[in-house]
Amino acid sequence: MRIAVVGSGYVGLVTGTCFADLGHEVVLVDNDEKKLAALRNGEVPIHERFLPELLARHRGERIKFSGDLQAATRESEAVFIAVGTPPTESGDADLSYVESVAREISGGVDEYTVVVEKSTVPVYTSQWIRTIIMRNGADPSSFDVASNPEFLREGMAVTDFLYPDRIVVGVESERAAEVMREIYGPLTSGWYYGRGDAIPRPEAAKAPPRLIVTSTKSAELIKHASNAFLAMKISFVNAVASICESVGANVQQVCDGIGTDSRIGPRFLNPGIGYGGSCFPKDLMAFRAVAKESGYDFRLLEEVIRINEDQRRRFLRKVRSVLWTFRGKRLGVLGLAFKGGTDDIRESPALLLVQELLREGCHICAYDPAAMERAKEVLKSGVEFAADAYEAAEGADALLILTEWEEFASLDLERLRTLVKYPIVLDGRNLYDPALMVEHGFSYYSVGRPAALTEELPARILPQKRERA
Repeated sequence: MRIAVVGSGYVGLVTGTCFADLGHEVVLVDNDEKKLAALRNGEVPIHERFLPELLARHRGERIKFSGDLQAATRESEAVFIAVGTPPTESGDADLSYVESVAREISGGVDEYTVVVEKSTVPVYTSQWIRTIIMRNGADPSSFDVASNPEFLREGMAVTDFLYPDRIVVGVESERAAEVMREIYGPLTSGWYYGRGDAIPRPEAAKAPPRLIVTSTKSAELIKHASNAFLAMKISFVNAVASICESVGANVQQVCDGIGTDSRIGPRFLNPGIGYGGSCFPKDLMAFRAVAKESGYDFRLLEEVIRINEDQRRRFLRKVRSVLWTFRGKRLGVLGLAFKGGTDDIRESPALLLVQELLREGCHICAYDPAAMERAKEVLKSGVEFAADAYEAAEGADALLILTEWEEFASLDLERLRTLVKYPIVLDGRNLYDPALMVEHGFSYYSVGRPAALTEELPARILPQKRERA
């Protein structure tokens, strides 16, 4: 089919490229000529596995780039809106970009077209899109509006798109439903998975996926409710981790015990320094605003947000309790992105912790496999950027692990021990077995597990007292 995708950001670029890999003819539309020029030259603006390969495979053939939305609409059977919906000061989603796109689409609707909201939007957005397009002169019978929320995890977005748990399609007409079924037919029929050049199937993926057809309102709510529930699961396990630390229990053992319950499951039961990124924080605020506007006081969401913010403060207090004072301390930091597998630093708990440590007078030497260039735009002073994890650790009073990159979970501990000034590791992602760290001479502090200390190091490092002694 002929598909236009509006917006070359994270969702739009992944969506357009994956549609091309499914065999559709795609035009990716953006009003930023610099972005379009870079994409035409094969430059990939985000760190995402398999995206460069797919873009190279289809660029100039199944996927093209344009700044003319009306022309792209005229040539397309479906137009996917994938522009940003940033939060306003009140927490509502800013839908001005969506509205602007809807107005422009109206001038290109000549034959029947399905306009699909792919951006994460609050309930009733599809109705507003339809109203805006009609107000600007489009024949009501010439288009339908559908909701097709994305469930893409950064770092795994391509495989999430091509091997989804489910595909949710919200429509108000059977005609629109048929168009959406045809678009996703290569996945739901299993055809794509039989191709020799298909992106490799993830180990736990089930294919073909189920296509769930709902009303547009239900589809809009599914996206916000899904992200809110997952954020709640993360905050819940972090609250449990705090109790484990207080009573001396091991949160990993607790998670193993509750995660094997089929009603709960093990996913997202990973204690750490909290969630971040472009989705969970924004979507929780937007969902809370929707609930408030609907007359429901969704206080549970407020508590999820509070626990997440408190988790960073708790980790900072833990670092302080180990080092006693911050000013003048040299800290090695591993990880700046909000999670492993991406260069996204938006609402990154790692970056927020680094900024707080800088305010406290620490000197930071940081390393991240993908996010350092973006971090340099935010961290202007007080930070050295290392070439690898070992350079970041050299001469450090303590080493902090703040992002769960795979390479951070397989460091050469013998080498690491020779580089740090003090053998202290504070792991905000629980990447290591405490007993293994002690075996290699480290005092190891993690989240929700008892501190694992070497015989020669006390739980609290007090350099000034040791100097007096």
